[in-house]
Amino acid sequence: MSTPAPKPAPAPKRRADAVRNRQLALDAAMALLAEPDRALTVEAIAARAGLGAATVVRAFGGKDALLDAAIARLLEPVVRRARDLLAEAAPYDALCTFLRELVAFQTAHHAASDQLGGLDLPATTALRADLVAAVEEMLDGARRDGRIRSDLDPALATSLIGATALAVARAEPSSPGLTDAYLTVLLDGLRSPAASPSARGT
Repeated sequence: MSTPAPKPAPAPKRRADAVRNRQLALDAAMALLAEPDRALTVEAIAARAGLGAATVVRAFGGKDALLDAAIARLLEPVVRRARDLLAEAAPYDALCTFLRELVAFQTAHHAASDQLGGLDLPATTALRADLVAAVEEMLDGARRDGRIRSDLDPALATSLIGATALAVARAEPSSPGLTDAYLTVLLDGLRSPAASPSARGT
């Protein structure tokens, strides 16, 4: 009587290892995104994760996909927060609160953006578009409420907010006073001339 051939190793174990390696690589990439002047290379991510570079590439298919997943993971709560504020507060109040939180987020992660040029980041691109749409909704609502001026092109106002917020976030050393000044000047500039003195708080 012949001896039965040995059974292959069960697939679930291999899948569990792949899931674990993917999470380790993702956590490492997110940690490096928050560290200024750190190169976002596959080798650096692999070293932080305690994995081989080939394992990291295999887990995601390449550096672009890994960074896209990591940045998307960071942006998702920011977009969710913007949507929550729109649902919970008046548009102008939502805008004031969100701008301060946006500067804080960009201060923590702006250094990584310099290394993302030329990468294929579809999930990140989609979330950034969602973020812009949320800010535009805040501006549109505040404009309808008479809280901000109506003579500025909406797209231009959104670009102004994004560009200046990033500039403040990049300031070295970072300063809460600079953030306060930025918000005061920006919101004063956006405010409708017809707004009552009681509406002038930020």
